Amino acid sequence: MHYASIENISKSFGVRNLFSNITFHISEGDKIALIARNGFGKSTLLNILAQKETADSGNVWIHKDIQLVMLHQEHEFNDEISVRDNILSMNHPVVKVVKAYEEYLESGLDDENQLTSLLSDMDQYDAWNVDSELHQILSKLKLTDVHQKVATLSGGQRKRVALAQALIETQLYDGKCLLIMDEPTNHLDVEMIEWLENQLSAQKITLLMVTHDRYFLDEVCNEILELEDEKVYTHKGNYAYFLEQKAHRIEVNQSELLKDKNIYRKELEWMRKQPKARTTKSKSRQDAFVEVEERAKFKAIDLSVQLQVKMTRLGGKILEMKKVYKSFGDKKILNGFDYTFKRGERIGIVGKNGVGKSTFLDIAMHRTEPDSGKINHGDTVVFGHFSQDGLQYKEDKRVIEFVKDHAEYFMMADGTKLGASKFLERFAFSSEQQYTYLSKLSGGEKRRLQLLSILFKNPNFLVLDEPTNDLDLQTLQILEEFLQDYQGCILLVSHDRYFMDKLVDHLFVFEGDGVVTDFPGNYTQYRIAEIEKKSQPEVQQVVIEKEKPIVVASTKSNQVKLSYKEQREFENIENEITTLQGEKAILEMKMSNAGLSFEELAIASKRIGEIIAEIESKEFRWLELSERA
Repeated sequence: MHYASIENISKSFGVRNLFSNITFHISEGDKIALIARNGFGKSTLLNILAQKETADSGNVWIHKDIQLVMLHQEHEFNDEISVRDNILSMNHPVVKVVKAYEEYLESGLDDENQLTSLLSDMDQYDAWNVDSELHQILSKLKLTDVHQKVATLSGGQRKRVALAQALIETQLYDGKCLLIMDEPTNHLDVEMIEWLENQLSAQKITLLMVTHDRYFLDEVCNEILELEDEKVYTHKGNYAYFLEQKAHRIEVNQSELLKDKNIYRKELEWMRKQPKARTTKSKSRQDAFVEVEERAKFKAIDLSVQLQVKMTRLGGKILEMKKVYKSFGDKKILNGFDYTFKRGERIGIVGKNGVGKSTFLDIAMHRTEPDSGKINHGDTVVFGHFSQDGLQYKEDKRVIEFVKDHAEYFMMADGTKLGASKFLERFAFSSEQQYTYLSKLSGGEKRRLQLLSILFKNPNFLVLDEPTNDLDLQTLQILEEFLQDYQGCILLVSHDRYFMDKLVDHLFVFEGDGVVTDFPGNYTQYRIAEIEKKSQPEVQQVVIEKEKPIVVASTKSNQVKLSYKEQREFENIENEITTLQGEKAILEMKMSNAGLSFEELAIASKRIGEIIAEIESKEFRWLELSERA
């Protein structure tokens, strides 16, 4: 069943075309991710489909029996009423019945006929579960006070209220709706993202969404729409398949361009030899020449971001945090935190929303004072802080003016200097976009300019607080490559698990109540360790019950205590096994990637064999030491 169709629609703003004559269809059960560069029309296309904006030309068709449900990046609420009342402000028959029943109960009336009618309506619409479903969704999104006024909520909490409303509305329409979501994972912690991932992948819903979270995209979506060069390309499959197909398309286009240039050279030579008086036959050839000339002279605008800025030299002493305490009232953020940062360290920070991750970053940079403890910075340390606050500016200016306020020239990694305009081009701001006012930039373009303004300083210690929010996937890939080659220190807070896995060496896990654990691995390894930890007590219980009689009967009198070295080995061996199991899981995930070369596959396969042997050896050693311990 067709749910919606976009047919030959075009949209432009002034002289800038976003897309021209694009066509695609959405059928029941489709779960589609929309991918495009920042500022190239993703949100505009969603709004046109939701009939909140109009196209310049073309048609949008929505099935008459289908309801559109849309999650915007910016959502308007009535600030003076509660979270619950805002969510249930939708125009749906079930919600109307629930409201009528509640209003009757609150009125204190004693009208048996009215009550009987309301109870009958509640039964007829099966409305009794609405409240419990709403509370379940809100609890998963950490919104526990449904009677709290929306005016008192933070920006992130408001976005989660909007998400809850979209999800409950989708449930009320029992799948007969098209759910449109614009960056649904922004302002969610990883636990919430994993829950949402399960919700959307398990439910029979039809979905079109914009997301930069590649794990989320692969888990939820079965199709990718790419908006590029004013056209739309459809890819059935996961993100890895999309990258493979895009690379193939670029290769074919370059080959065709080369052929056109060869034809153009030959035809140009023929044109120069022709007399001015044209015959009918030569006229048709000359007309065809004009088309070939246009194709041959077409130059694809390179809008990929290039990050190659110079880094300030980093000395021996970097950052020391000694016995740091921080609380807000009864809420502990840090409870005697102690750590000395080393050159080139890449540390990820994970934990639920509200445990103090951003506060920790501010304390590390001396932007917020701790209650007690010492923060010592090395003399050569230059922080580059990519905050959640977004691009900061006092007055609205053109992009080029904003950059020139910082400097006219910028030093690159290879020692060359670039002027402001050329520097902007490396950040995918074309010469036309450079004269756009800051207020007119898209959310992603503002984030890109914010990143550029941080790299002005040539920092050697990057502090990144949710850097992936609003960045397109192409820019994210370039940012990842830049950070992988970056020689300075990185302190990273991110809910993007893919981004975190590629960049960090170890994690600071904020467990709440001021407790921060140093985990030796990336996020996927940490999650595997957490899952195993939850099932571990039951396994240990069984082992103890089985082994106890043997130990008492045969070894108690002859037991030899572990040496100090053996005791340390015994304490560390479980973590070593967990790390190896995490590495094995990542390699297995990597091997499932269809785009992996034979050489990479062979290396991964060999390493998995080595890991299995190491795990078996360490498990045997653990059993040996545990019997003696």
